[in-house]
Amino acid sequence: METQRVNLSRLFIERPVATILLAIAVVLAGMLAYRMLPVAPLPQIDYPAIQVSASLPGASPESMASTVATPLERALGTIPGITRISSTSSQGNARIDLQFALDRNVDEAAREVQAAINAARAQLPSGMPGMPQYRKINPSQAPILALALSSSTMTPGQVYDVASTVIAQKIAQIPGVGQVEAGGASLPAVRVSLNPNALNQYGIALDEVAGAIREANALRPLGHVVRGDRQWQVEAGLQLRTAAEYRDLVVAWRNGRPVRLRDVADVNEGTEDRYAAGFHNDRDAVLLVVSRQPGANIIRTVDAIHAQMDGLRALLPPDIDMALVMDRSPVIRATMAEAETTLLLAVALVVLVVLAFLGSWRAALVPTLAIPVSLFGALAIIWMLGFSLNTMSLMALIVAAVLVVDDAIVVLENISRHIDAGLSPWQASMRGAGEVGTTLLSMNVALGVVFVSILFLDDFVERLFREFSLTLVAAMTVSLLVSLSLTPTLCARLLGRHRRTADVPKWQRMGTHVSDRLRGLYLRSLGGTLRHTTLALAILLGAIVFNAFLFAKVPKGVVPEQDTGQLRGFARGDDGLSFQVMQPKIQTYREYLLTDPAIADISGYIGGGTGVNNGFVIIQMKPLSERGVSSREVIDRLREGLPKVPGGNLWLWVDQDIRIGGGGGDEGNYDLQLLAGDIEPLREWTPRIRAALEALPQLVDVDSGGDEGMRQVALDIDRSAAARLGVDMRTIATVLNNSFSQRQVATLYDSLNQYRVVMELDPRYTQTPDTLDQVFAIGGDGGRVPLSAFARWEYGMAPDRIQHREQFLSTRVSFALAPGVTLDGAVDAIDAAMARIMLPNEVQAKLGEEAGSLQEMQDRQVWLILGAVLAVYLVLGVLYESYVQPLAILSILPSAGIGALLALLLFDNTLDLISLLGLFLLVGVVMKNTILMVDFALAAQREQGLSADAAILEAAKLRFRPILMTSLAALLGMLPLVLSTGEGWEMRRPLGLAIVGGLLVSQWLTLYTTPAAFLVLARLRARFSRDKQTAAPGTSPAAR
Repeated sequence: METQRVNLSRLFIERPVATILLAIAVVLAGMLAYRMLPVAPLPQIDYPAIQVSASLPGASPESMASTVATPLERALGTIPGITRISSTSSQGNARIDLQFALDRNVDEAAREVQAAINAARAQLPSGMPGMPQYRKINPSQAPILALALSSSTMTPGQVYDVASTVIAQKIAQIPGVGQVEAGGASLPAVRVSLNPNALNQYGIALDEVAGAIREANALRPLGHVVRGDRQWQVEAGLQLRTAAEYRDLVVAWRNGRPVRLRDVADVNEGTEDRYAAGFHNDRDAVLLVVSRQPGANIIRTVDAIHAQMDGLRALLPPDIDMALVMDRSPVIRATMAEAETTLLLAVALVVLVVLAFLGSWRAALVPTLAIPVSLFGALAIIWMLGFSLNTMSLMALIVAAVLVVDDAIVVLENISRHIDAGLSPWQASMRGAGEVGTTLLSMNVALGVVFVSILFLDDFVERLFREFSLTLVAAMTVSLLVSLSLTPTLCARLLGRHRRTADVPKWQRMGTHVSDRLRGLYLRSLGGTLRHTTLALAILLGAIVFNAFLFAKVPKGVVPEQDTGQLRGFARGDDGLSFQVMQPKIQTYREYLLTDPAIADISGYIGGGTGVNNGFVIIQMKPLSERGVSSREVIDRLREGLPKVPGGNLWLWVDQDIRIGGGGGDEGNYDLQLLAGDIEPLREWTPRIRAALEALPQLVDVDSGGDEGMRQVALDIDRSAAARLGVDMRTIATVLNNSFSQRQVATLYDSLNQYRVVMELDPRYTQTPDTLDQVFAIGGDGGRVPLSAFARWEYGMAPDRIQHREQFLSTRVSFALAPGVTLDGAVDAIDAAMARIMLPNEVQAKLGEEAGSLQEMQDRQVWLILGAVLAVYLVLGVLYESYVQPLAILSILPSAGIGALLALLLFDNTLDLISLLGLFLLVGVVMKNTILMVDFALAAQREQGLSADAAILEAAKLRFRPILMTSLAALLGMLPLVLSTGEGWEMRRPLGLAIVGGLLVSQWLTLYTTPAAFLVLARLRARFSRDKQTAAPGTSPAAR
């Protein structure tokens, strides 16, 4: 006797107007959400990170590390929630990077960072020009736009002043802009270059000059006077503002005559840091780099900046040119357009499948209308969830379009089957929708649980996949509701009655004939399979083993390399080259890069806080449609023709949107980090490891960034002699600081900014050890003592920067992958090389950032997939109230895995996070057809009293056409992902390959393995039940 089903669709079929108006409301809500959704290349992956910076002009890297970085690290290291602390100390600058756990509130962390800085204040050098500053950063987020300002008449300092004071502040006020950084120069300053010979001639000490300069500016409130009925403000002009005014400053009196600053120094207008420069193509320039606020729409933010460009240019002096040198929006627009085109193509292909099978434009109209309702409904939901429109969410919508059609096909085909049996469209819709309601629920819940399980990872993978997963879950939820409401309502109104064979078009009769012949062949072959279920199970076990083999064979990666249209470069001079020598080397690289036809613009900067012999380059590529080659191919081409510049090196890499842990290092994508408690083991082993990695053919651009690379002049002080002369160490340090460190000795206050007076010995007099005879300290008796009386120069080498990681001294060996080499292949080669080196226990080596996360991801991949399968099993067990029936559904997964892994191997793709996402999706997609068959078989057993054999054969007969339709729809719908070649293809193709490969192998096997597994499990359950019944009489007496 047939049991009564709960028909949720009846309410909607009987109220077609309300159902259609509700669908229109959903579409309108989705359209509004589409216009309001922020646009980004990828989901917002916020790494709570804070950067602390401090400066002490002239201090060596070792001095910055020991006196500034180390005290700050000790204080900052006590803050809870820190997952990584590292620092880099270069000449005059120290930077401490703090990364917190993903669930840490960065605003609360910032308050604790400020408290730690305040606590460390007493341990920092007194000569620092200011307290260390911190800023919240997001190392995983790339800048969205950059401007270059240049002038043929104004100094770099003047251009920098306008850029940082006026233009940067105006851009920062634009909605969506988060941070605007200026680089390539420094603020204007009055530079005092002292002549040691003149100072000696007048007997003037350096401290006297510094004191006179400081006392020249006395800013105090001077009050007011009252005259009659008016109040007058007192102004005395107590501040000097220009180099010309400082030249006349009296610094001492000798023999009753004033000694002015111009008598002992050259005083000129300059910049705070003369070891910083920027460029744009072939011109010197100041750069403004713009980042967006978290969650801001990149397209709208960039458009808003473009809209303000004319107004910004109007604020500039006439002789300053401003050019756009980098803009992320064209690539993002192109990527979004490609994804949307792929979505439309996928929808068109799946609709054609429906039209081909059912032969009716009315029938094809049903899924055609169901798709936009489901997708726009999903857009409304993801807007409410605060997501963005990005590559991941658009890929989810492409996949959702296929799944929506699957749901519509299940309902539509079942209703069409009842119409063919003679029912009216209204009756067929009532019965057909009611029959598949539970099936649809099982299919969508099983798929949804796969992606909901990802949300429990609480790490980078969860952050990357969250929007994809929840977008897909939202689309599936709406699709389920649409399939139970709008789809049967449309079928009841649009589908016609069953036509006689003579009235059916010839092409449709031919299609039906082919479908019937295929079904007949399938049923005959299925009968043979079910008579040899043991063979089917052996094939299933073999598939499991083959999966393990393929999983070990397929190359591994973390994320696909994206073609963002931007390259980054890092140039470094060796042997401690000076800033002046490094500049022409950078110029050579600039000229070479501009000759490549794929490059549109280059910009960058030299020196500054990165070190005087370092330079960074930002390369803007032409659109992919114009250059015709990938960014990786451009890098390979540039690397082959890179000019051999003596003493210089240039490393290039593709800028990435996805940056694991904030991205790689300065010199390349990947690095090997060495840690030790003392610098000597690092100095010994870093060159050895670098040499070992350079010998590996899998690696290119190998470099060590913390080796001895800077020439050092060490002052060897005879402390006994200095004590006899009454000169203490603090006095010596002050004299050296005044002489060689670009010391900021005074501050000038302007209505818009603050400027500095910078004092040092004129570089012309500091080229030889004779300088010691010309620099004097004040002795105990007040007399002047030359440094040469108790000290001598010693020339040597020192690190150009000191790095700390986890409060250990650290160096790094950076590298890039050779063409055609995968990350796991490179890691294996490095592991083998390190095993041969046999590092001592006092030195630790570990791969950093993305390369280091590869092993962790490999360890978790299998468990992630098994966890998803287990979650599906539990849900299906609950839905079917059975321990064994979910196993029949899950039996299809091994064949799907074979297809996916084979596709990745054949098309030379790695198993990375995106293809892993495809495997997750595949787990849910391939189960839909098995659920479709098993659910009907169980219903036949329950409602018609059929045996397991008869039930599964009846289900195979009835479900053959919908399974064939959904399989073809899924394959054709995913095909645009595989064939995509435009912007963003490198993210879409691995996902499509995994799904299409899995579907190709699994969907024809599911027609055989699922019935066989269902039958075997049914027989085992029946045998188990008989055994229990046989055992029951024997146990009853005891029980009684």
